[in-house]
Amino acid sequence: MDLLLLLKALILGIVEGLTEFLPVSSTGHLILVGDLLGFNDDKGKMFEIVIQFAAILAVCWEYRSRLGDAAAGLLAGKEEARRFVLNLLVAFMPAAMLGLLFASKIKLYLFKPVPVALAFIVGGVLILWAERRQHTVRVERVDLMTWRDALKIGLAQSLALIPGTSRSGATIIGGLFFGMSRQAATEFSFFLAIPTLFAATAYELVKYRHLLSMDDIGLFAVGGAASFVSAFFAVRGLLRYISRHDFSAFAWYRIGFGLVVLLTAYTGMVNWSVS
Repeated sequence: MDLLLLLKALILGIVEGLTEFLPVSSTGHLILVGDLLGFNDDKGKMFEIVIQFAAILAVCWEYRSRLGDAAAGLLAGKEEARRFVLNLLVAFMPAAMLGLLFASKIKLYLFKPVPVALAFIVGGVLILWAERRQHTVRVERVDLMTWRDALKIGLAQSLALIPGTSRSGATIIGGLFFGMSRQAATEFSFFLAIPTLFAATAYELVKYRHLLSMDDIGLFAVGGAASFVSAFFAVRGLLRYISRHDFSAFAWYRIGFGLVVLLTAYTGMVNWSVS
């Protein structure tokens, strides 16, 4: 196995794990970093599917007790468990339906460094707006959400079909706009990631199954392990962070990062593959 390729796998795995559940867009980072590393070919597409799956497993592991209780409660006919699962299904549907309708068009026109950079900046501005407006908390905990709250979050998640927007950012900031506490919005974003990313991973895996090769097992193992570990710590770190801070730091990071990409593209400092 090429050591340089394994190093690229390690870097991209860490990038995926750290950014998947933070409001900074994992897809946007993977497009940009993959472009810099020259790892955005067909092998790169399959690799991204694998490391995304590993990141999902990290959330499942972190919330294994909560998910187990929900499954047991659902089998036992408990109302709280039924409401939790229903809310996840309701929130999942908008992005799933829109993704099936428009995913190919979005990938054709928007999966490029400069459009991603613009989405980074716009998303950062929206986060600052959300944090500076008066925030009246109506839903303190995920268990208190109604199906209407879930539908609103699901519609917000649909915006993340635009690469660079951030799935977690759209759901968390959408939750703040709709009256959820930071803790509730963040945790529901984590839970919603499970069906959303599992479905996306399954769809992409079937679509690109012809790219699977036993020769890439080492590549997948390194990237998957890096993604799992970094995602695990990112989830725990974010929950600790928001207990004392707001999301403004992520907004300024997004704006700064987006401006750097635009500046390097304009000046030719970085030869991005497309503009």
